[in-house]
Formats: sequence, C-alpha cells, structure tokens
Amino acid sequence: MSLPLPADELVTADRNHLLHPFLPGNAPGRVVMVRGEGCRLYDAEGRSYLDATAGMWLCQIGHGRTEPVEAAHRQLSRLAYTSSFWEFSNDTTIALARRLARISPPGVQRALFTTGGSEGNELALRMARLYHHRTGSPRRTWILSRSTAYHGAGYGAGGVSGFPELATGTGPQLPHVAHLTAPDPYRFGPDAEERLTDHCLTELEQVIGRIGPGNIAAMIGEPVMALAGMVAPPPDYWPRVSALLRHHGILLILDEVVTAWGRLGAWFAGPVMGAVADITVTSKGLTSGYFPLGAVLPTERIADVLLGDGGFPAGHTYCGHPVGCAVALANLDVIERDQLLGAADDLGPYLDKALAPLADLPIVGEVRRTGLMCAVDLVADRATRASLPNGTYALADAVRARTGVLVRGGPHALTFTPPLVMSRAEGDELARALADVLHSAHADGTHG
Repeated sequence: MSLPLPADELVTADRNHLLHPFLPGNAPGRVVMVRGEGCRLYDAEGRSYLDATAGMWLCQIGHGRTEPVEAAHRQLSRLAYTSSFWEFSNDTTIALARRLARISPPGVQRALFTTGGSEGNELALRMARLYHHRTGSPRRTWILSRSTAYHGAGYGAGGVSGFPELATGTGPQLPHVAHLTAPDPYRFGPDAEERLTDHCLTELEQVIGRIGPGNIAAMIGEPVMALAGMVAPPPDYWPRVSALLRHHGILLILDEVVTAWGRLGAWFAGPVMGAVADITVTSKGLTSGYFPLGAVLPTERIADVLLGDGGFPAGHTYCGHPVGCAVALANLDVIERDQLLGAADDLGPYLDKALAPLADLPIVGEVRRTGLMCAVDLVADRATRASLPNGTYALADAVRARTGVLVRGGPHALTFTPPLVMSRAEGDELARALADVLHSAHADGTHG
C-alpha cells in the first residue's frame, strides 16, 4: 500500500490524472477530502467542513460509522463477489431483497439491484417499454417527463432529464420523450396552491391527447425535484397525476434516488405524497454512500410480466453485489435502531426557525423545506422571481471557503440535505454560515 501523499502532491496528481464531472481541467481549485466523521469532512490540509449536503444527498447515517465497515469486512471475508445473473444468487442479496419487500411501497415484492440511480432509471425505462410490448401494446414507447427534472447521466436517463444544457453536444437524444411543466409553486406565482395542479393536469391531458394514450409507456418523476431546487408540488398534484395515468394505462416511474430512506421522514416518499408508482427507483441513502448500490422496485403486476418470456433481458456485472447488499442491511439497521426516520420531523422544524430570518434579505425569494430537503431560492428581482443570471454556484463556493459549510449551488437555489444525524447545534452553524455569506453578497452586490 502506498503512503499518503502531501496535500500539494495530491492536488497536482488530481489535476494530472482525474476527469471530474462538470469541472474544466484548468479550474484552479481542488478540495481533497481524506476523512469523515459524523457530519464532518476533513481535507488533506486538515480543514474541517460541515457536510450539509450529506455527500451528494445520500449520507443518511453520517460519515465514519463502523457498522457498514464491519458488515463489508465480514462479507468480503466470506464471499466477496458472485453473479446474480441467470439462476445464480447469494444469501446476503436475498436477505436484502426480502427486507426491501417488507418496507417498500405497497405491491412491491421484488428488487433488481443496480450500482446507482442513473443505472436504475435506465433499467426502469426499459422495464416500462418491455411491459407494454409483452402485454400487447408495442406502440407504447413514449416517455413523459418534466422540465428541470434530473434522472441521471445515461443515454436514456439523461434523455428524459429536463436540463437541455446537460445534453448539449451529445445528441441526438432518446426519441419519443415529451417534457411537461415542472410543478414549481414558487416559480408559478403567488396563487400556485389554487391553480398549479389544475394547470399541470390540463397540460398532461393535452399532451396525452396529442401523442395518443396508446403510444405512451410511462411518466417518470421525482416526488420532490432535487436538482431543480428541492421543489415540492402542491399536495394534490401526485394523487391526481397518478389517477390520470392509471386511467390511460400509463405507468408511473417514481425516481426516489434522493427522496427515499428517511429524507422525507419515511422509508419512501411516494406514499407520503400520494404518488402511486408502478416502478420505484432508488439508490443513494440505501447504503448512505458506503457502497455503490441501488434498486429498481417494480410492483408485482409489472414483475410478473418481466419474469415471463425469458425474463428481464438486462443487467450489469455488479447487480446484487453481496458486499453492497451487506452494507445496505447494516445501514438500514442503523436507521431503524437509531430511529432516524424521525429526523425530518425533529430537525426539520428546527431548521425552519433557524433559517427564517434569511427570508428578509432582498436576494432571497423563498426558503423552503420538505422533510430534510432544503433550499434557499435566490433571485435577481423579487417582483418577477427571476433567478440570478449565473445561478448560485459561486455563492455555494463562497459558503465553503468562508465558513467551512458545504451546500450545493444550482440554477435557482442553494440546496442542502443534512445527514439524518445532524444535531441542532450543527443546524445553527449551517444557518449562521448562510446568513453570513448572503448578507455579505447582498451588501456588496456580488451575488449576480
């Protein structure tokens, strides 16, 4: 094993040998993390950071926990890898699938394991189209999605995502995809609660009529739109959307990559928000990031069809990886034992009070929270609700550099998803950091 490099050599090696997503090679800075504990991360220079993003919206149980590490060690010592293709399986993967059947949304009894959310959404799209093909509707190939949705980096998952700039230069994109209006109450206007769902349902009916219900396989959507800025629709949105899709025989793929595993105070967000899914996709918090693992969870109605005619003809080498499944079981044990599903109802309202003063700043359009999915929406003009012209990325960098708190920038908002183990004192630290930087940005006009 090679010895750790000094901080400056790590930065040089990073620039020379790593290709980072969304980072030009000539970008000056690097932040090289070397250790994590609880809600804290530590870089190679010894600086401490409060990780208010839970990694990438996933580290539910916090950093540095021994339970998943010990579970991985036991599994590696006994059986490091075996395939889940064809008739092959292993006891640990079966144990996780059985456990998920007990806590998944109603109607789910089986899991197809993946290595992440993008892969899961790719497979869910294939499942939806194959289901219709095998049930006598091969023309059902269209996928409905929404603007500002994010479903992953694959060809299909990227194609149904609703950020055109992420697809620039990589087309042509997946055909037969239609994007609908995002149910964003803040951007829709002050009367959103009364009119937004009606507007979205009318549009959905029009799009279904234009394409033809017999040509549409599925709609894909996040219960709460994470990359869009932690956008939660009005309470009646998902129940009405689910009912309309069922009426037309269109499947609902619910992308719970971010929203599951306690993020909204329950194992899954769909039932909380009234969304009735045919296929649920999850990842991230399933292992709290201690191992790359995800799951696609079709209802039995869908699974029964996929199991026929030779089974489901798609999979990946690490599907059902036994070490990942062992880590997931340990992670779920911690969430249950430490009653972390209650964190959203405990820390969430406390954060509301701590962050409320930010709403008085002219550059803050809205402070919002759904469970432990939080955002401070920043605007160039409160009257028009226009976003900052360059987004909030530079402000996220400023929060990190000035206060050592990690939040995430985006097109509209600073977002953060605290680990389920975050303390109230750490919540206060987060609120102070945001207030410090946003007050300064407003005072000197650097936010635009």
